[in-house]
Amino acid sequence: MEFHGVIHTFPKYIKLFITAFVLVLSVGYFTGLMFVRQTDSVRPDGIEENYLGNEEIEDAKVMKFEKGEREMLTILHTHVLSISFIFFLLGGLIAITSLPKKLKAFLMIEPFVSIILTFGGIYFMWKGIIWMKYIVMISGTLMTVVYVIGAGVVLFQLSKNK
Repeated sequence: MEFHGVIHTFPKYIKLFITAFVLVLSVGYFTGLMFVRQTDSVRPDGIEENYLGNEEIEDAKVMKFEKGEREMLTILHTHVLSISFIFFLLGGLIAITSLPKKLKAFLMIEPFVSIILTFGGIYFMWKGIIWMKYIVMISGTLMTVVYVIGAGVVLFQLSKNK
């Protein structure tokens, strides 16, 4: 079965449905990123503080405490599952675009690598491997770049006809 370029053949109402889905999904994705920015987790030291606390800093603007094991497992569980689902759905839409197959494969598979690196990195950082904060930052950034490209490609391809 050939999926390449199938998105161009969809009727207008299906294209509108997919457009609405990708736009609402993007609102949710970027709202999550706004939350990350609020917790100062866009920089390596902020990532570390968010999970390991900052109790030793007397003049901290916001006091943060180290996450407990139950809280860490809840964070990791919910994020890995939900973000995997987001990229599974977006990957399915990317699969039916007319992008070159190698680029499609990258955009479809890379986010799952970044999910493991980002949230695995958070866990290992929490366990004491502090340098993982850099892996978390790089993989999280790459995951977001791939999301923007993937969502943008899908929306652009929906505007093209057969």
